[in-house]
Amino acid sequence: MISRISAMIAAIAVAATLAVSPMVARAQDQKPAEQTAAPAETAAPAPAAAPVTEKSTENPYSLGNIVAHGNVVDQMVLAILAVMSMGSWYILFTKLWDTTKLAKEAKEARATFFKKASLQDGIKTLSETGAMRYIAQSAVEASDHHEGALTENIDHNTWVTMNVDRAVGEVNTRLQGGLGFLATVGSTSPFIGLFGTVWGILQALTQIGVAGQASIDKVAGPVGAALIMTAIGLAVAVPAVLGYNWLVNRNKAVMAQVRAFAADLHGVLMGSRQVKR
Repeated sequence: MISRISAMIAAIAVAATLAVSPMVARAQDQKPAEQTAAPAETAAPAPAAAPVTEKSTENPYSLGNIVAHGNVVDQMVLAILAVMSMGSWYILFTKLWDTTKLAKEAKEARATFFKKASLQDGIKTLSETGAMRYIAQSAVEASDHHEGALTENIDHNTWVTMNVDRAVGEVNTRLQGGLGFLATVGSTSPFIGLFGTVWGILQALTQIGVAGQASIDKVAGPVGAALIMTAIGLAVAVPAVLGYNWLVNRNKAVMAQVRAFAADLHGVLMGSRQVKR
């Protein structure tokens, strides 16, 4: 639970950082040049001049202006992309935690589980909430409780194999959860940003038609908003696609360790049954 909350906080922080950094950069670029320039040499004091009132130079084409004063469509597109971005980073952090934890459990199980005197002693060494313990308990219960009018038609080896494979499949399903969302974000967010681009161009053409002339002040705002939408859509899609491919390869490596543990456990169960006979 703590890892999920930490991942959510980290995802919100990453999305907020990506959104705020362009506005901070613009604010720094708009500082007056005289604040950073130093005098070349000391001169005689100049006569006092009348105070000059500085005008706040607000960029009408920035991301902050779109959020504060944009139309409903632009704000909806930004909100959808923000939700997609936070969801993607949340899944990336949580799946990284899950795969790291599962790989550690598999490594420890392969090192200590099979050195115990009995299967019950080996199960006690595994984490109570871990996937390795769930697989081991499912296998042992299937081996010990092979009864029933219907299950007796299945031989013991096949019955244990089916239960072990079912437990491994459930672990794999839980590990794959959320990857579909990453794939969806990676494939749809560029088109959502492109929709914002098309909408901005439409607004520019509308303002040109109403004004009756193509002036830069009528076109720059909507076109600037359109370009920002395209950039944000790509910024949301690229981490989702890279994260999806990385997690798929990482899950394959971790599940290979889990299946190796399950295969060894199956062999131990079948061997112990032969010894009892």
